[in-house]
Amino acid sequence: MELSTSPETQALPQRFYALEQLSGHGQAIRLIADALPVCREQMDQLLSAGQKAKAYEVYQTLERQRDALTEQLRAVRPLLLELEHPLASAAAALAAQMAAFRLMTRDYGKLSSVLRQFSDQLPTNQATNAAVIGRLMNNVRMGHYPTDLDHVDLITRGIAFPSGVTTNLLDPCCGTGAALRRMATGNNCFCYGVELDHSRAEQAQSQLHHVGFGSFFGSRVSQRAFHVIFLNPPYLSVLTETGGRSRNEKRFLLESIPLLTWGGLMVYIVPYYRMTEDICRVFCDHFEQVSIHRFLDSEFKKFKQVAVLGLRRRRTDDEAAAAQLCEAALRPDRLPTLDLLEAGRYALPAQELRVETFRGAEFNEDELARQLKRSESLDRLLAVSKRDSAAKRPPLPLSVSQVGLIGGSGLINGLMECEYPHIIKGRIVKERRVTAEENRSHSGKLISTEYRETISNRMMFNLLTPNGLRSLA
Repeated sequence: MELSTSPETQALPQRFYALEQLSGHGQAIRLIADALPVCREQMDQLLSAGQKAKAYEVYQTLERQRDALTEQLRAVRPLLLELEHPLASAAAALAAQMAAFRLMTRDYGKLSSVLRQFSDQLPTNQATNAAVIGRLMNNVRMGHYPTDLDHVDLITRGIAFPSGVTTNLLDPCCGTGAALRRMATGNNCFCYGVELDHSRAEQAQSQLHHVGFGSFFGSRVSQRAFHVIFLNPPYLSVLTETGGRSRNEKRFLLESIPLLTWGGLMVYIVPYYRMTEDICRVFCDHFEQVSIHRFLDSEFKKFKQVAVLGLRRRRTDDEAAAAQLCEAALRPDRLPTLDLLEAGRYALPAQELRVETFRGAEFNEDELARQLKRSESLDRLLAVSKRDSAAKRPPLPLSVSQVGLIGGSGLINGLMECEYPHIIKGRIVKERRVTAEENRSHSGKLISTEYRETISNRMMFNLLTPNGLRSLA
């Protein structure tokens, strides 16, 4: 997996994305916690005054606040898991209790107190243990998270490649191309990769058949042209156009899906805490036979990675499956490891696919050379040029006028090999003639004289023969 070492990436240790998000969620939890008792008291006052309709409106407001608070607590949990913070389990328990909270409870004081204590204990830029962030950032090797090749072998073992069919593999964040090359080894595959970093992209060109340089989001790639997409997206945050920060795991997934053929396999590798509800919803809506496996213990300790696999299908709405996937992902200790992935579980479509378009966001001379070599257009162009430069003979004998045109244009100009060899050079000479016409009266007296000038072309051929120079006009 690749990630640009841009200034905003280098500044992440000072402003860690998870901490920024936790700060916002903490403020929202406190605001809702303070608003709940006020709304509850207002509802009691309206009921006492007999205003049941208005009291019901306040009750609906309480329902919305409870739902919003539950969502905030659920969103906090994966961020705390990322920071390996002990409050992660408390967030899960508190979210479950909040979802089941009875709004007609008389006293909201205890609930508000618990929520405020929880929000006050959330880590911030100042309060978080620097060793935690330091450990996470040390795992980033110049922004590059290469997938462990032994785990690539375990994933490959779970794929049934069709016999007699060349399968197309795509890695939108291919790095040096080692992972995709490992997957293709021993199988009949064509490998395509896109890489943002130029140094790694150049290395990938020796590993893969085609490499696009630059951002995946600026590349042009044929849709439904790939049997497998191996997606290990960047894990760090990036600056948005508005100056905020966001993560690209979801965007990579959404923009990769259209490139996969129906029944094609998506291999999605992310830390388990990044399998948030929205990403799980995208995956379950677009894929079937979804499975999730965590990396083996030695590798799992580094990046907390899981591999989510599924075969592309027509889009459906599978909310229940998404909830199950999210719940499973956030309990990695209960997930099966990748070595338990059944051999040949995912059969690829036995269908030849053609990649008509594959261009990176940036110009790449080597890739252009490969495309020109494959293109028939260049062969046609060269063939036309060759015909134009070859000797030609007219289908019929030339007339005298045609000979004159050809000679005047200079095409008859050089050695004429025949029974009597000679050198001929044709040229056109312009001649000017002036004629006078007299106008006279009936008596013969000269009235006027009109002068007319005419210009004509005269064809000249100079012939150099063994007997000397001759000119023909």
